Amino acid sequence: MTLPEIGAPQTRGAAQALESRPSLAVTRLQLTNFRSYAVAELNTVGSPVVLAGTNGAGKTNILDAISLLSPGRGLRGAKLGDHIRKGPVVQDGALWAVAASVTRGTTSYDIGTGLTVGPGGGERRHVRLNGVEAKGSADLGEIVQILWLTPAMDRLFIESAGGRRRFLDRLVLAFEPSHARAATRYETAMRERARLLKCGPRDPSWLDGLENEMAEAGVMLAQSRAATVERLNRALAEREAAGVFPAAHLTLDGDVFESADALRDALGKSRIRDAEAGRTLVGPHVTDLNARHTAKRADARDCSTGEQKALLISIMLAEARELSRSAGHLAPLLLLDEIAAHLDFTRRTALFEEITALNAQAWMTGTDLSLFDGAGAQIFLVENGQFTAQG
Repeated sequence: MTLPEIGAPQTRGAAQALESRPSLAVTRLQLTNFRSYAVAELNTVGSPVVLAGTNGAGKTNILDAISLLSPGRGLRGAKLGDHIRKGPVVQDGALWAVAASVTRGTTSYDIGTGLTVGPGGGERRHVRLNGVEAKGSADLGEIVQILWLTPAMDRLFIESAGGRRRFLDRLVLAFEPSHARAATRYETAMRERARLLKCGPRDPSWLDGLENEMAEAGVMLAQSRAATVERLNRALAEREAAGVFPAAHLTLDGDVFESADALRDALGKSRIRDAEAGRTLVGPHVTDLNARHTAKRADARDCSTGEQKALLISIMLAEARELSRSAGHLAPLLLLDEIAAHLDFTRRTALFEEITALNAQAWMTGTDLSLFDGAGAQIFLVENGQFTAQG
């Protein structure tokens, strides 16, 4: 696999070189065989970035690539094979590859991730940190925290609970990188338990072991989610009467398991029901996130589309503020796809001011450059797989 070779983290001695640079920023991005890009490279000064171009130019693909620098499947939630370019490709050993230079405070990292075909023919994702093969994408959570909003999320509060859980877990992950490992442990054990219940053998000792793994990891997931919701509610309440984005109040729906023993017992009692249903009916994987517009005293799902989008932005900004003022944390990268298209002038201006105040690098896309007046961003025109810096 061809991924960038990374040296050891480099401490930058010249403080003035970072004076205008956000604390966490992507300064170089390279793509190979990734979606609409055969080969592409984009260099930034570390400030907010606007990617402008027509629909289908590949703007969202850039955000998708950046999102893969953090744990998980990225902002599209796509299968790894779906990122392979559907056209002429560069033959370099990788089905696709994303490489980036990332500054975190005064330290720089090079990160590479990509998909290759293994000796047995199966596809495998690789992750490199500073030239060293990492165990998996979960290791990226210690370095890069990323939040994103996409047009598909405008319906988050009125569609399935799965989307809301993924949104919540992304919020949790920014605070607790270990959340990704707990989620992987839980989901792996849950899949194996479901297979045994369906196909057998239903060996009690095997099921006990899997349920014990699910119970330990599941309680960690539940506790981390509850702590993040509590933390965000405090931050949202602080700004309830300030700013132009409405405050939200968040709650969790679902069974509460305060201990691993309680969850383990529930799983044991649910074996027959789960076997008949063909899925696991109890556990943190069925938790739902609810949001309420506090000023209107209305559930988010009953608000207008514009209000729901404003609530999402409010939650995202509250998370970013909490991260930026927490010990050892920095403002996260913000990936905002078509963010300005449905915001009025007042809210667009407020969003740009919040980004500046957070000292965050936001990557924003749009077709109309006039909507980004006052964003203080580095602007690139995206066309035919090329990036042209604008004045």
